[in-house]
Amino acid sequence: MLRAEHITKTYNAGKKTALEDFSIDVPTGSIYGLLGPNGAGKTSFIRIINQITQPDSGEIFINDEKLNPNHIRDIGYMPEERGLYKNMTVGDQLLYFGELKGMTRNDALQQAKYWFEQLEIDQWWKKKLSELSKGMAQKIQFVVTVLHRPKLLILDEPFSGFDPVNANLIKDQIISLKNQGTTIILSTHRMESVEEMCDYVALINNAKKILDGKIFEVREKFKKNIFGVTLSEVNGENFEIFKNQFPVNNYVTENQLVSFDLKNDSDQNMLLNELMKVGKIRSFDEKIPSMNEVFINAVSSKN
Repeated sequence: MLRAEHITKTYNAGKKTALEDFSIDVPTGSIYGLLGPNGAGKTSFIRIINQITQPDSGEIFINDEKLNPNHIRDIGYMPEERGLYKNMTVGDQLLYFGELKGMTRNDALQQAKYWFEQLEIDQWWKKKLSELSKGMAQKIQFVVTVLHRPKLLILDEPFSGFDPVNANLIKDQIISLKNQGTTIILSTHRMESVEEMCDYVALINNAKKILDGKIFEVREKFKKNIFGVTLSEVNGENFEIFKNQFPVNNYVTENQLVSFDLKNDSDQNMLLNELMKVGKIRSFDEKIPSMNEVFINAVSSKN
């Protein structure tokens, strides 16, 4: 859906580099996580996609066509800093923004009604934005973003300001849009949302891409061959022998169960055979690092 090739963007007459030789490939119908510390270059890239600014070098393609002004109608962008009119009624704003995206007034009205039902906000049509709470205003911003059914949806911190219930509601709508074929770029610091929602991820740090790929494969790259084990009916003598062979950490006993972590770089079947001599295996799981751990480790290693 979107391909960026060797994007470089500088500010202050080249003194500040926002993006350096940045390339990604966003597959159609996927949720693509765009991650990085504050100031890494994420917003600069999003602004280039939306043609708010231009890159110094490099190119962006949408469906293999070089990015051009006609693509604006295919893109929905929800910025972190929201941009609605406080003294304008919700209904008038939706119709206005819909028409800006090329919709007829009737089409905008029908789509607005659909989203008002989905988000359970039917009673807000005649309210001014200034009369709404921050979370309520966030819902209106989301509707403005998706009203014209964009093919490419760019969401910058979409859960900011939402309580857990409404954050889940918006998350479900984002996943529904993906299932309908919408391609979504998600920029967020909520790593749990990245794990739950994203198919692919790219991590930017100091203007450069430091990793990208399918989210499970990215997490796999950072695993350390550590396994979590829970045993019952433990033979104490055999367990002492086992601990002399394998380093055991985070040892806990509770309700006649023994739980611990261990590192093993050798054959897992051999490890399981040794554990069966110790006791009855209740659980055995390889510990794959969370995206939060990946984020911290990847960024720290590059600083």
